[in-house]
Amino acid sequence: MEISSLSRASRVALACAVAVLTLLVSAGPLAAQTESTPKWDLFVGYQWLDPNITTPAGFSDPNNPTPFLVPDMSKGVGGALTYNLDPHWGMEVDLGHSTQGGNYDSTISAGPRLMWRGEGVNFFMHGLASYNRLAVQDIPNRSNGVGVLLGGGMDIVFTKTFAIRLFQADYMWAHHHFPDLAAAQFPDLRRPTMEGVRLRTGVVFNFGGAEAPAPIAACSVQPTEVMVGEPITATVTASNFNPKHTVTYSWSGNGGKVTGKDTTASIDTNDVAPGAYTITAHVTDPKVKKANEASCSANYTIKPLPPKNPPTMSLSATPTELTPGGAVNVSANCTSPDGVPVTVANWTSTLGTLSGSGNSATLNTSGLPPGPVTITANCTDSRGLNAQASTQVTIQNPPPPPVDKALEARLALHSVYFVTAQPTSKDPTGGLLPSQQQTLAGLATDFKKYRDAKPDAHLTLEGHADHRGSPAFNQALTERRVARVKSYLVEQGVPESAIDTKAFGAERNLTTDQVKESVVQNTELTTEEKKRALARIEVIRMASNRRVDVTLNAGGTTETSVRQFPFNAADALTLIGGREAQVKKPAATKRAPKKPVKKP
Repeated sequence: MEISSLSRASRVALACAVAVLTLLVSAGPLAAQTESTPKWDLFVGYQWLDPNITTPAGFSDPNNPTPFLVPDMSKGVGGALTYNLDPHWGMEVDLGHSTQGGNYDSTISAGPRLMWRGEGVNFFMHGLASYNRLAVQDIPNRSNGVGVLLGGGMDIVFTKTFAIRLFQADYMWAHHHFPDLAAAQFPDLRRPTMEGVRLRTGVVFNFGGAEAPAPIAACSVQPTEVMVGEPITATVTASNFNPKHTVTYSWSGNGGKVTGKDTTASIDTNDVAPGAYTITAHVTDPKVKKANEASCSANYTIKPLPPKNPPTMSLSATPTELTPGGAVNVSANCTSPDGVPVTVANWTSTLGTLSGSGNSATLNTSGLPPGPVTITANCTDSRGLNAQASTQVTIQNPPPPPVDKALEARLALHSVYFVTAQPTSKDPTGGLLPSQQQTLAGLATDFKKYRDAKPDAHLTLEGHADHRGSPAFNQALTERRVARVKSYLVEQGVPESAIDTKAFGAERNLTTDQVKESVVQNTELTTEEKKRALARIEVIRMASNRRVDVTLNAGGTTETSVRQFPFNAADALTLIGGREAQVKKPAATKRAPKKPVKKP
């Protein structure tokens, strides 16, 4: 449905929903919370309702009902109880009642709610299934309907247990039924649809939930053992602090010079005696008075320097020979004779895309020409000594792709059918019904795959028209039909150069006997369906001739589409046309025979 066609209430509700969604997106940084989530929250407040529904007026004639637009209801009360599954998701039960001038609407709804919790403000959205009871003035019976409730709002938080719901905007949809007040020929009044908007404001009470966990910190060092002079990196991860606050970090240690910056610190072990040492991180939130600190420590060992021998390294590739498009897994084996830590990095290749880190990498050979590819990597130990190794793989010519016989047969399975006189000269791009577009979309997908194996493959489109119309009209009509089918295939990615067209007008029409045979042999039709089709064989024959046939030509292979009318298509009746023949026309008034005119 386009926005321009929406009702006034629907547009209001849509605007409210967009506003809430914008607030939710902008509130992303507020998603975390500093205190635990309450188990329950209860909303109570005022609600205003624009039901936006037109019903039959009370005491009106069901065969000529009077429309009655149910007015806005400014007297209302609402409530909602939510059980919070986690900080964001909850299950909500919503109750609402609005009344005005003898009309009222009561709803009970249930469903999920999504809430973004921040410091001092919460935003939420919900989607609820609703039971709706509508009372209209002067109508004795109430209408019960089911529907949905979509919307959201914003809460201003004052304490852990109390908040004010600044606003809530909901789109209300419900289906009602008034069979006693509107006959079946008035479906919009007999089964009217409510597309209303509901606005709320009030207070929120929160219950349950444990206290927020205390802040903690975890420290680690990498590596945990080094030689004298090798660097060490320490990191700290803090948890349960307010994510909106900027915390401070301080570092201290007893083995080497410690230089700390936020969550990372470096340790300089030059001139440090071998032994076991400790580094400590202290994290503080200066904006919080209580439970605002956390500390942690990590241990590391400094060992004496060994002899300095460079590392040794080798590379192995699997497979070593392959066609373009495959992947090559490359492994590195690097060791230090002195037993110090080593690191493999700087993976490169002469061709292709190489991705990886550490001791393994993967070469993507897509699009590579035949020939050798050399892969290289470096190994560095913790003292800065290096080694390099290479390996080679060979890219082979790919085998020609096999021809998919099933795909080849499927390419020309169905002809494409048109409505009478379509497309028109004023709208040459129209005329293709959804079922025929689906047929062409499948043809385009298969044909593009088929051309991978046979790039010289061509499609020939042959247009036909039924016998009505002058030869010039039918010729122009079939030219438009093949042009429309060709343009649609081109839109689906089929090269224009791979499509030929022919227009035959009504020259090669199928005969009545040919169409009868096609109907009788159609295994998709039941006996009753065949009987009905044969009873209208002249109309079916004309519909069968309003078509474009498809022929596949490729390297001596020719496949022609089956000229079998798509009776089981959703829009088959539109293609057939001629339904006016089933309606009994009024008898014509008899006129007195004209007297013969004597020729002079």
